[in-house]
Amino acid sequence: MSVLKDRRVILGVTGGIAAYKAATVASLLVQADAHVDVVMTEAARRFVQPLTFSAITHAPVQDDLFAAWTVETGGHVSLAAKADVLLVAPATAASIARLALGLSDDLLGLIALSTAAPLVVAPTMEDHMYHHPATQEHLATLAARGARIVGPERGRLASGATGDGRLAEPDTIVGALRQVLGRDGPLVGKRIVVTAGGTRESLDPVRYLGNRSSGQMGYTLAQAAIDLGADVTLITAPTALTPPVGTDVERVESAAEMQAAVRAAVASTDALVMAAAVADFRPEIVYERKIKKESSGSGIELLLARTDDILASIDAPGLVTVGFAAETDDLLSNANLKLTAKRLSMIVANEARATIGAADSEATLLFPDRAPLPLPRMPKTELADVIMRQVASLLADERSS
Repeated sequence: MSVLKDRRVILGVTGGIAAYKAATVASLLVQADAHVDVVMTEAARRFVQPLTFSAITHAPVQDDLFAAWTVETGGHVSLAAKADVLLVAPATAASIARLALGLSDDLLGLIALSTAAPLVVAPTMEDHMYHHPATQEHLATLAARGARIVGPERGRLASGATGDGRLAEPDTIVGALRQVLGRDGPLVGKRIVVTAGGTRESLDPVRYLGNRSSGQMGYTLAQAAIDLGADVTLITAPTALTPPVGTDVERVESAAEMQAAVRAAVASTDALVMAAAVADFRPEIVYERKIKKESSGSGIELLLARTDDILASIDAPGLVTVGFAAETDDLLSNANLKLTAKRLSMIVANEARATIGAADSEATLLFPDRAPLPLPRMPKTELADVIMRQVASLLADERSS
């Protein structure tokens, strides 16, 4: 379950050309089952019509400072009290100054002063405006009060110049929001290492042996850990995926590189979740030059050597270790053998052909000292949340033992 589900987000939209991107932010939040109340400044309405946001959120846009109070609603007071987070995106130089100075002569300013919810600010403006000492001082003031500043990014600006001031991408803004909302989760203060993707074992300078792993499960697990408040290191083999906002990313290619990265990372971590599809074999001979079709006759023979088992090689007392068993036959018996042989805290067993590359999975969680936990088929996002909550439970057990 996403950390955004059923959370109430106030989205403050201020008057910049990037206001149109706020519609995408609102859409992503709604798709994650958040409740979104959009508050628009007068200047924002010059760039985007309120109807755009009400159509996306299925709720009226809030923009009237003097709206009548009723028995059910008390204007900015009710909005501020119900909010789980206040997001200002885009945040112009003027709006950032107003937030820093505590000005309250518009609805957004009133809410900002009235709410105890965390503040997330996504700046956007021209390069010189962003780097002006006044703007930098206002951003530093907000950060010192605990606000999360997201961006801006460097790129082409509305003026046609290139510089700092582009609004962070909507996915980045929502990712930062998830990280902020995870601050009260059960994994706060815990360091989690997650591996992801399928390793590649070089055959020659242009070819490798690989597998069909997309990396989706590992990346989703990293996001789930962030949603629950963890500090996450993602050790990833090559994938086409974008790492979740807030992860420390280490990119590797081969099984040997992943093993070295894992060994270095677990020295200061609480749990290792080994979701990567690590190659069991590598070419015994790696050719220095490309193997030419013309010189290979009717074919070539490959000698394969075993790679080290990364999980089995980890000896770190107190470390919670989670493995995956993607099998094509005898699923539970093979998974149980791996659970015991690798001395794991938990193993996730699933059918390989139905899982690799798919958006959902049917899994059974196995433990060394309790009954298996069979799970129905579910999206990998939901499965990742279940797994990470089990990790939190295992860490709590480890702490109390």
